Amino acid sequence: MRHPLSFNRRLLRLAAALPLAALGWSALPTAALAGNETGAKGAQIYCYMRSSGNNHEVSWKAAYAVIKRQSASVFKTSPEHAAVMITEAVVADPGKYNDCGRYLGDLYVKAVDTTEEKSQSTHPDSTNRTSTSSGITSGSGSSSGGNVNRYAY
Repeated sequence: MRHPLSFNRRLLRLAAALPLAALGWSALPTAALAGNETGAKGAQIYCYMRSSGNNHEVSWKAAYAVIKRQSASVFKTSPEHAAVMITEAVVADPGKYNDCGRYLGDLYVKAVDTTEEKSQSTHPDSTNRTSTSSGITSGSGSSSGGNVNRYAY
C-alpha cells in the first residue's frame, strides 16, 4: 500500500508548478513579438548590406549575429530559423525592404544543394557533381572547399 504522504508531496509539487506554468504561457505572446522584431532587425541588416554590394556571406553573418544576440529565447536561434525570420519579415513588409526579395533565395541555396546531393548519392549513376540553383555545376574537388555548410557557425 502507498503511503499517503507521497501523494501529498506530489500534489504539493503540482500546486507549485502551476503558477510557474502560467507565467510561461503568459510570456509567449511577448516572446513571439520579440522574435518578430529580431527578425525584422536581421532582415534590415541583411537587405541593406546586400543592396550596398556586400555578398551573401558577409551580410548573413552580420544579420545572424544580431538575431542570435537579440533573441528573447533561452535557446540559441538556429541558422535555419534565422533565415526564416528574415524571409518572413521581408515578405510581411516588402515595401520596407527595397528589392530584397531577389536576395532571399541565397538564404536557402545550401539547403537545396544538400538535398540534391543526398538524392544523387542514392542513385547508382550519380557522380560527385551537383548543380546549384544558379545553374553552375560544382564538383567535390572545387576550390570553394567542397561541402561547406554556410550555416555552420
